[in-house]
Amino acid sequence: MSSFNQFREEYDALGKIMVPTEAYYGSQTQRAVENFQISGIRLPRTFIKAQGIIKASAASVHRELGKLSNDMGQAIITAAEEVIAGKWDEQFVVDVYQAGAGTSQNMNANEVIANRATQLLHNSTNPQRVHPNDHVNMSQSTNDTFHSALNIAAAENLKQQLLPAISQLNQSLERKSEEFMPILKAGRTHLHDAVPIRLGNEFSGYAGTIKEAYKQIEMTLDSLFEIGLGGGAVGTLINTDPNYPPKIIQEIRKRTNLPFREPANMFAFMQNTSAAIRLIQSLKELAVHLIKITSDLRLLSSGPRTGLAEITLPSVQPGSTIMPGKVNPAILEMTHMVCCQIIGYEAAIATAGISGQLEINVMMPVIAYTLLQSIELMSNAIPTLVTKCINGIQAKEEVCRGFMENSLSLVTALSPKMGYDLASQIGKQADEENKTIKQILKEKGLLTEEIEQLLDPEGMV
Repeated sequence: MSSFNQFREEYDALGKIMVPTEAYYGSQTQRAVENFQISGIRLPRTFIKAQGIIKASAASVHRELGKLSNDMGQAIITAAEEVIAGKWDEQFVVDVYQAGAGTSQNMNANEVIANRATQLLHNSTNPQRVHPNDHVNMSQSTNDTFHSALNIAAAENLKQQLLPAISQLNQSLERKSEEFMPILKAGRTHLHDAVPIRLGNEFSGYAGTIKEAYKQIEMTLDSLFEIGLGGGAVGTLINTDPNYPPKIIQEIRKRTNLPFREPANMFAFMQNTSAAIRLIQSLKELAVHLIKITSDLRLLSSGPRTGLAEITLPSVQPGSTIMPGKVNPAILEMTHMVCCQIIGYEAAIATAGISGQLEINVMMPVIAYTLLQSIELMSNAIPTLVTKCINGIQAKEEVCRGFMENSLSLVTALSPKMGYDLASQIGKQADEENKTIKQILKEKGLLTEEIEQLLDPEGMV
């Protein structure tokens, strides 16, 4: 390598290109940097880590199969493990919006690992050069490795971050359900008075909804465990030792402690990003449910003087630059915004998913970024929701009781005794005269001991 004003000359099939002297990446990465100055967004560290896992695993298998010398194989493994550890994250410089299928991203990894491995060999007095394609990318194609890296990164993120976070939310809501179960309140349907319910029942519904969402997301893990390494460009295992696919899967299982396996149909894996589509659909469902729950909590805590104010939320920051003392439901608002983003991301992945053609889907870079960003957003938002909001919710029992006792829907309990029509008339009169159901019944001489028992909210729940 020759340097020229802090650049070095490199050559590829298109000719000469100048690469920063200190860069571990090479010509193909540099061309991508120059071609795709689009967003300034890079694929996340979790994806780069997954690339490192694949490259280290491939080198280990190739060394075992005698395709790489011990020295070169170990140098590639060491360099790839440095990538796994995040040592060279700043060397991964390709924009998310890049050439189709992620060829530039794959070459970014190949070049960084190859040049670092060459440096390690030279430090051990071995003058051999590690080639990014011939050695680091041996038995691989962008089309199988990029797709597999996405599944590895998503599976690790789900297992280590998102699923524990959702479980934490479910447990927090279940605790609140138990705490609030003694508290009776007015139910509401269509945002109008409905029959009594326990505040704990409402929170039990929230907990059950999140528990089901957890199950749906957990189910997508199984499809993520299919990785088609060895599939090559189109799934035919071209230029690949027949022992390579099962051995690299075994190596990746060892490195991740997750049950990755070969696809049931390699060609189906190469053609489609089915696991990503399933997962983002499950995340969208979670987002929809979280919007419902957080919207409910904002309604229930609205006020504090002019709203429902049946619960109070922890105060986390001032809510207004003009109204002193105002505190807003900031954590709930943040969660709602994150969920809106996830719903938009689902549309992006669906659109990219239908853009696959013949043997591969070339939209994989944007699918990878969008899916992993969705997991990260949820993994960060949900623990914040739990620790800064849900855990600190308090019930205002007197407010709940007041609304319930004044609710016109208490008359529902009288329908079996006096009929729907008469009960409706009593309810309507109570509304028009701004009186309680009991007051109207008393005025009409209908408030017997039996009716009193029917109107007891405890008996209605």
